[in-house]
Amino acid sequence: MKILYYDCFSGISGDMNLGALIDLGVNKDYIINELSKLNIAGYKIEVSTDNRKGITGTRVDVMLDTADSHHHHEHRNLKDIETIIDNSLLSDKVKSLSKNIFLKVAEAEAKVHGKPIKEVHFHEVGAVDSIVDIVGAAIALDYLKVHKIFASPVELGGGFVKCAHGIFPVPAPATSEILKNVPVKMGAVNFETTTPTGAAILAATVSEFTEKMEFKINKVSYGIGHRDTEIPNVLRVYLGEINDGTIHKKSIEKDLEEAVIIECNIDDMNPELYDYTIERLFSSGAMDVFLTPIIMKKGRPGIKLTVLCSESLELDLTNIMLRETTTLGVRKYLTQKTMLKREGSTINTKYGEVRIKTSFLNGEIIKVKPEYEDCKRIAYEKNMPISTIYEEVNKQLS
Repeated sequence: MKILYYDCFSGISGDMNLGALIDLGVNKDYIINELSKLNIAGYKIEVSTDNRKGITGTRVDVMLDTADSHHHHEHRNLKDIETIIDNSLLSDKVKSLSKNIFLKVAEAEAKVHGKPIKEVHFHEVGAVDSIVDIVGAAIALDYLKVHKIFASPVELGGGFVKCAHGIFPVPAPATSEILKNVPVKMGAVNFETTTPTGAAILAATVSEFTEKMEFKINKVSYGIGHRDTEIPNVLRVYLGEINDGTIHKKSIEKDLEEAVIIECNIDDMNPELYDYTIERLFSSGAMDVFLTPIIMKKGRPGIKLTVLCSESLELDLTNIMLRETTTLGVRKYLTQKTMLKREGSTINTKYGEVRIKTSFLNGEIIKVKPEYEDCKRIAYEKNMPISTIYEEVNKQLS
């Protein structure tokens, strides 16, 4: 099985990724020609050989046309970018991956700024050079036709970075949000080593983050960054082979996740308060919250409130349960979750945009379903049965 492994000891950015994949053997003229199908102007791509601390690799510069500079940093929203991609002549696979990478950024920006996804306007990532980096990544990965993508823990760097909203500590808020549940390292150098674009590329494509991957190395490449610091500012990428048995074993291991179940029994609380309590628990990071009817001592009917969460959130969610309910105590126990790998994307229907969740088992798609909240919103807006929205989405997915 053909695999790609990102060694992010010095982080990852969009241009470093393009450089590494071209260095790996993706034809630069092929990427440039495919990017021209986006029908956006005002840039050119320069590919050169460069060196960092004695390591030679490929450097990519997206050069902007200063005469057309007012277009370079347009504050596009997700729909604007998806329209550019959908109206292009790129392959469906490249379109889908490109939009999925942008969706990772949109979801992070929405969370950071407390806005719905459709109201988020991109700044740096809405610019022409970032569109080129992201769509170029999708083109290059499609060109390589690897079966799986893996990565090391990701170095984030340190210090501060200037963003559209001001000066922020590294990692930038969007980068932190995108890389939730991903192993990271910090402080190797005093600047931003991983950008939101680089983080989103990893989040949308990597099956597993590990330092212990065992594979046969067929080729090693380097994407050169734009800084020269204490450590080599390069992204190292391996093209290799691994047997299916190892992949299957590691995929199963990845799907197992430690979690905590917190429970309490309640028989004296106003039922109107459950909805508020459940909302508080979900908004504070609970993976799942549910109520179970039970019969308590002396035949009294009651409710068992159950919360599933990560170990790191156990104390916070326990405090909410103790404060917001009438219970005098809770019990907890460790458990394991077996999770399917999930990816998000967006499709355009004749009724509007709908987010899609795709679930994988060992790399195979086994479930595809629309986001209920999107279907509900459209049903209200169009005053039509929600089942009609589902039927339209499922028709496009079939």
